[in-house]
Order: sequence, then C-alpha cells, then structure tokens
Amino acid sequence: MTEATAETEMGAADIGRIMEMIPHRFPMLLIDRVVDIVANESAVGIKNVTINEPQFQGHFPQRAVMPGVMIVEAMAQTAAVMVVHSLGTSAEGKLVYFMSIDDCRFRRPVTPGDVMRIQIVKERNRGNVWRFHGEAYVDDQLCSEARFAAMVVEE
Repeated sequence: MTEATAETEMGAADIGRIMEMIPHRFPMLLIDRVVDIVANESAVGIKNVTINEPQFQGHFPQRAVMPGVMIVEAMAQTAAVMVVHSLGTSAEGKLVYFMSIDDCRFRRPVTPGDVMRIQIVKERNRGNVWRFHGEAYVDDQLCSEARFAAMVVEE
C-alpha cells in the first residue's frame, strides 16, 4: 500500500479485528467496534455500556456510572486502532502507552444501557508519538472530551 493510499483508505473493525490490532482483553477492552477509520486522520468507536461490566459493582452500586478514566481509555483504544490501521499489520498487537491527558472534561454521566460513540481525530504525529483529540457522545450529547498523547512501543 502506498503512503497516499494509506492516508485516504477507510475501514472498520469488529471485535475480532480489534483484538488482532490491539492487545487489550476483558475487562480492559473498552470498545466493541470501530465503524469508521480514516488512516492517519480519524476513527469512530462504539462502546455498548452494560450493567454486567465489573466496574459497576463498585462504581456506584446504587447508581451505576462509567468511570471517567475508562471513558478516556476507550478514546485511547479507538485511537490505537486508527494508529494500527494507519501503520499496517506490522504494528498489530504492539503496546501503546499514554504520555499525557490534557483538557479533559466530563459533561454528562455514561450509564448502563448507553451506546457511547467515540470520535477521535489525530492532531499530529512524530515518529512513534501520536497526539489526538477525542470526544465521547451518547444520543448526540457530548459526555466527555480530552486531548491525549500516546507512544507506540517497539519491543
């Protein structure tokens, strides 16, 4: 695939493909599919939030709310899928570490039964460091947003 082709190629990933692309597994795999991937540009991830997830046993039993850090992690996992899609199969399964989380805001709680739509846009990348802006929505309402940077680790 040429560089010009990679920059315009769109794709999608179901749960099986996501697990080939990134190393996360239950209970830390926090996206169910990625519906739109534009290499080197953006991606849209989907998270179906259910009461059966382990975090809801303690956060909070009387009123289940998805922890904000897990929403940001879902953004990062969506971004990681876009990075692997952009770099190709040689990047599959590599670890991606957070470097920073900035300008993070939580606007509305995410609760069981919600379908969270996670939109990420690449702001830039240099070498193995990538910077993104992410937003999470439920029913077209902004729930959370953040800027974050991550590094693809060569092992």
